[in-house]
Amino acid sequence: MILKHKSIYFASVLALGISAVSLNSCSGYLDTEPITDQIVVETAPIRDAADAEEKMTSIYSEFGGEYWQLDQFMNGDSQTDVAYAGADNVQNFQQDEYRILSTNSNVNRDWNYLYVFIFKCNIILNNIDSVADVSPARKTEMKAEASILRALAYFHAVQLWGDVPLVTKAVTSVNAANFDEVYAQTFPTRKPVTEAYTMIISDLEGAIAAAPANSQKYRANKGAAYALLAKVNATKPSPDWAKVKQYCDLVTGYSLLPVYDQLFDGNHEANAESIWEADGNSGNIWAWGSSMFYGTDWKKFNTPSNDLVKTFTDAADTQRLNASVWFSSTTVSWSDSFWPSNHFPFAYKMRKTDGTQNFYLLRYADILLLKAEANVRTGDLNGAESLVNQVRARVSLSPITIASADDGINKILSERKMELAFEGHRWFDLKRTGKAIAILSQQKNGNGVVLPYASSLNQNRLLWPIPQAQMDKNANLVQNPGY
Repeated sequence: MILKHKSIYFASVLALGISAVSLNSCSGYLDTEPITDQIVVETAPIRDAADAEEKMTSIYSEFGGEYWQLDQFMNGDSQTDVAYAGADNVQNFQQDEYRILSTNSNVNRDWNYLYVFIFKCNIILNNIDSVADVSPARKTEMKAEASILRALAYFHAVQLWGDVPLVTKAVTSVNAANFDEVYAQTFPTRKPVTEAYTMIISDLEGAIAAAPANSQKYRANKGAAYALLAKVNATKPSPDWAKVKQYCDLVTGYSLLPVYDQLFDGNHEANAESIWEADGNSGNIWAWGSSMFYGTDWKKFNTPSNDLVKTFTDAADTQRLNASVWFSSTTVSWSDSFWPSNHFPFAYKMRKTDGTQNFYLLRYADILLLKAEANVRTGDLNGAESLVNQVRARVSLSPITIASADDGINKILSERKMELAFEGHRWFDLKRTGKAIAILSQQKNGNGVVLPYASSLNQNRLLWPIPQAQMDKNANLVQNPGY
């Protein structure tokens, strides 16, 4: 059967649970009555240069959506010893307590958000070369940006679900000639993790030459490509630590801000430490996410854990504690089993609630600590110490020494916990290092008692379930073990 296409773009991710996605400003619909005497030719997916730039802006505008404003921080921290779920959403409680169901609506919406993001990247990658009034140089640059952005989305997806569909075509019409390709892209199978990482690395490596300069901190730039390559090579099965060090060394032209709190005070945006950040002042991103974490009007998400506060306190790390956790000076209208209402904490890094909060996608301290990890993995303990101590010196902490590889990984994980709390890293750090079950099964409350759900974490729960809503629409998807 041939589908008659009108003015809406039929997303290649429709079978992944997303309704047809319109990238035009006008409304439209799909007319699916069969026709047998013609193939209707659609309007070009990208009409002209102005439309191309609008579609690029549309990709970046996704940073204003729920995945990037809320869920990435919840996924990275509320499943760990950094934060409790907070608030009152039962879907988040499932994540926090390692009892996610395949019907969890957060899991399904994150799948949808990431594949819409990928679809928008594919629109550029598949079609920009045919747009006559875009210069060759800009075409190459746009493809580089879209490749880095797509790699970012797939890196998040593969860490959450493991094997994932690799959708590379933005399907905008169906006809007799392309039916087989459309079917494969619309009802895809999951590809092995190794294939996903191969594609991510290919996207990033291919983008470097034409990517925007490092100074373009609100765009997918060269420094971001190198930083992502370092993180990807550290995370993939059989990590390539030599490449991690190589790519960390190529993240150049950055430096740590002298005062840690300046990273989050709203007065130092696009700073020397920022590699890539989402621009809350851009006009196409309304940065509403801060109000999900900070403010006494209602109980917020990602409530700082007793364990995190203890970690800061035991290390005498007052600078990062005060920049990361804010205790209300007034009694709040709720309490829970973790904190009393007259001493209730909030995640504090996203603290501007006027819709203009920037947030980091990548920053330099993360890369310094990642290279320290690579040094430990390759036997350079002194090199690892030097990098960790560079990060510690900023917050006036005494230097550490590393006695062995395991000691080094544990100390780097502790440093990353304090340095990167509430930036969405902890869950993935613990999984990457193989420490997730050992550490998270020992999570304690404020009285030093192991949390009752901590022992629920097992190897299967290190990956999320494939959303049941997606499996209902695509019989080619197979569920992860244990769900």
